[in-house]
Amino acid sequence: MTSDEFSPARYEASEDDAGVRLDRFLASRIETQSRVRLQDLIRAGHVVRLAAGRDAEASTDPSAKVRLGDTFEVTTPPAEDYAVEGEAIELNVVYEDASLIVIDKPAGLVVHPGAGNPNGTLVNALIAHCGDSLSGIGGVTRPGIVHRLDKNTSGLMVVAKTDKAHRSLSAQFADHGRTGALRREYLALVWGEPQPTSGRIEARIARHPGSRIKMAVVRNGGREAATIYAIERVFRLGNVESQSAATGKWNKTATLSVLRCKLETGRTHQVRVHLAHIGVPLVGDSVYGAGFRTKALALPDEAARNFACAERQALHAAGLRFEHPSSRKVLSFESPLPEDIAQLCNALERFDAKLSKN
Repeated sequence: MTSDEFSPARYEASEDDAGVRLDRFLASRIETQSRVRLQDLIRAGHVVRLAAGRDAEASTDPSAKVRLGDTFEVTTPPAEDYAVEGEAIELNVVYEDASLIVIDKPAGLVVHPGAGNPNGTLVNALIAHCGDSLSGIGGVTRPGIVHRLDKNTSGLMVVAKTDKAHRSLSAQFADHGRTGALRREYLALVWGEPQPTSGRIEARIARHPGSRIKMAVVRNGGREAATIYAIERVFRLGNVESQSAATGKWNKTATLSVLRCKLETGRTHQVRVHLAHIGVPLVGDSVYGAGFRTKALALPDEAARNFACAERQALHAAGLRFEHPSSRKVLSFESPLPEDIAQLCNALERFDAKLSKN
């Protein structure tokens, strides 16, 4: 392995970044690395501060404050031996070659080990499936991971099997398709019917000030985020009664919509936060749509009621397109709705059709 395989990447601080902790700043720029992993890199001297009129120096304090005009050079060292063991967990492999693997992740599967999930993760499955071919960039607990899906979000993910593939795919995801082939699409079942029925949500996202597990739309600070959405199907139900958490009023009807969402950025919980922000939270989202739980339990048909009890947001990564790191060929993949969301939509379709006949 040659040294240039771990050439440093540079990240420049903007006016909004001034005063932010160094580890937080880097975490906002490097989405493939955890904040804990970045703290380790900082303490180990792998982050160098480049500032106008100053000599370059290693920044070894994760809590050091970023200054306007700072540029940080981050070098990722060669991967250590795996600290995570492989596990024989069945994977739905959509595509695989020597450079990468595309899988269709089921809901309920955590992507990488962490607090509360030391094993039984996608990474454990990938190590068992790919063996020594798996890329080590990303740290020992996240080998090959280029992007991620929430535990309870299903759908398409691409994982790098070589360092070259990891660098290429990471760059494409960081660019968010602005100049390249990358496209990411989700199908979402939401409460309500957004107005307008298609549009672009542009709202900055930051960590929620009152909850470490939530993100929130903010006016100042945070990171820019944009989601394009369009309605694919609307279900209008006539006998669902529940109290709206937002208004305190009782409603005798409920409307649900299937939306196709395209990401222009890739922030944590972006689709969930943006859709809740415009008043159409995801069905089954206990974090951003908790006020709709009573209404969900009253949905018609057994399949719908079962889904309402599943504690899983109705969100599926249905489309993924990117440029292959070696061949430069554009690869495109589609994933149909998984059985649980499909059964829910079928139940709503049947009930909606029955109402239309009456």
